[in-house]
Amino acid sequence: MIAVTHPQIRTARRRLRPSARLVAATFLVVNVAAVHLLFVLAGPANNTFGSLGRLLGLYLAFALAVQLLLIARLPLLDRGIGMDRLTGWHRWTGFVIFWCAVLHPTFVILGFARYDGVPFLRTALTLFGQLPVLLGLIAAGLIVLIVALSVRIARRRLSYETWHAVHLLMYAVVTLGVIHQMYEGTAFTVTVGAQVYWWGLWAFAVGALVTGRLIVPLVRNARHRLRVAAVVPEADDVVSVHVTGRDLHRLDVRAGQFFLWRFPGHNRWWQVNPFSLSAAPNGRSLRLTAKGIGTTSAGLRDLPVGAKVFAEGPYGAFTLDHRRGTGTLLIAGGIGITPIRSLLEDPALGPDAVVIYRVRRAADAVLLGELRNLTRANGARLHLLTGRTGGANQPFLPANLQKLVPDVTSRDVFVCGPAPLTTAVLDCLRKLKVPPRQIHAELFRLAA
Repeated sequence: MIAVTHPQIRTARRRLRPSARLVAATFLVVNVAAVHLLFVLAGPANNTFGSLGRLLGLYLAFALAVQLLLIARLPLLDRGIGMDRLTGWHRWTGFVIFWCAVLHPTFVILGFARYDGVPFLRTALTLFGQLPVLLGLIAAGLIVLIVALSVRIARRRLSYETWHAVHLLMYAVVTLGVIHQMYEGTAFTVTVGAQVYWWGLWAFAVGALVTGRLIVPLVRNARHRLRVAAVVPEADDVVSVHVTGRDLHRLDVRAGQFFLWRFPGHNRWWQVNPFSLSAAPNGRSLRLTAKGIGTTSAGLRDLPVGAKVFAEGPYGAFTLDHRRGTGTLLIAGGIGITPIRSLLEDPALGPDAVVIYRVRRAADAVLLGELRNLTRANGARLHLLTGRTGGANQPFLPANLQKLVPDVTSRDVFVCGPAPLTTAVLDCLRKLKVPPRQIHAELFRLAA
């Protein structure tokens, strides 16, 4: 049995996106104005360098609070905007944090050096001898480390588990940053209103993070008591894990969404992976399917039946609730077929859907038998594309995709797969002038 969502609920979910964007834009505008007001109220620094350093420090504090809110998994943002767009916001906020963390101390030191007529290096060594300044410097160093390990070249060399553990340092950055701001930030202590603003902002950001990433998951897992019901090998390096629990019909989860999965007793607490549901939720069980490419995923086939499961979620807006029309194109690469497979079970999909599944070899096509059965039952079309990309075999060139799906521009397109495939598909859709509101991509870079 597939859980059916009431049409009124679907309509309400479709309205989440404009509401979420309005709330996010209003929050950003109001707080940027507040930051500038506090900067003005604090009065000018000793010189231009000092003033720039102070303003960048305020930007840095605000950007850190925004980053906490982005990883807090606020339901309005997660379901209203989606992981693909939040990933972009997270990335650009990270750039802002990085440059503010580099330029803020640089301009502050330049300001003091010029005011005192002392060389830059000597001024820096003097300031670093003060504990609050030293804490801020350590925080800046951690930010540089996190960003350095997040660039594409470094990211490819790290396992997801290591990358995730490194990003936990962000919590140390926030702690050190708040202490530094409290003791060194003039605009933090200039008025009672300034203190109320900053303490309120930090309380909101940290409170949202603790609630969304700790309290809600603990309560939800205590209620449902998830356990491994079965472990089914799908291929040499692919395994499906069936999970059961109590009252799963009360779990508000949609086909296409994902969870952050932990397996206490089998893996360390910090080993967590985002796995999409590979079957639509039915109120009795959940299924994830993963390829053994990391420490956690490679060990899934050794999970004993009855093992405890800790799932954080559901997350993501990769659902048919956000579809704008009725025609649908589902594109998957490799193990990215899992959320696509679950969408095929959603009753809202309707007839005439098209599925494009890109793999190197036909033997690499995971869950192919299920896909064929589902597309046949739904009246959908399945295109299995194999072979190395190159020469004449480039299905995601605009002309080739349009030949395969002539009405692609009128369809909602859902894409999930390796980064090169996703990038190629998104570039192709832009060239074909598919409206951005009809494009839905599942990205997991924010799943920290």
